[in-house]
Amino acid sequence: MEDKKSSQATPQTLSADQLAHQRRLSILANAPKQDLLQAWLSLELDPGCELLRGPETGLIALRGRMGGGGAPFNFGEATATRATVRMENGAIGHAIMLGRDAGKAKLAAVIDAMATDRATADLIERQILTPLEQAAKERDNQNAAETQATRVNFFTMVRGDD
Repeated sequence: MEDKKSSQATPQTLSADQLAHQRRLSILANAPKQDLLQAWLSLELDPGCELLRGPETGLIALRGRMGGGGAPFNFGEATATRATVRMENGAIGHAIMLGRDAGKAKLAAVIDAMATDRATADLIERQILTPLEQAAKERDNQNAAETQATRVNFFTMVRGDD
């Protein structure tokens, strides 16, 4: 039987623009809706956009690997929502995230589109993406500290049966 290579791009094969887009979509998808909405409203922008796709909710397949490095297996399914928009200036934005929040998906797609426009890219980076990324790092650090505080180390005694 022939080995099939993963069709997913590796970080070595992605361009700088693709890596930036991947980072942007990750930040937007993982941000709590309230934080995303608050950051957006602080800009006081009201750009016009046309929905090209969705927002639509469906199922995506989840795959796993035993121990992170074993053979891939089908783990289950999860609900995801995606949206694609076209701004008045022609910029196109995409979003896909776990869950059923159509409003968050549309807003993330609008922010993604505006981040590709040179006129608003710096504003989006400074006022939305960087603060959301920092907040996510703080949440991760807090979770790690809480987990470490409750960590239990187990050990066994050798019984001499050997």
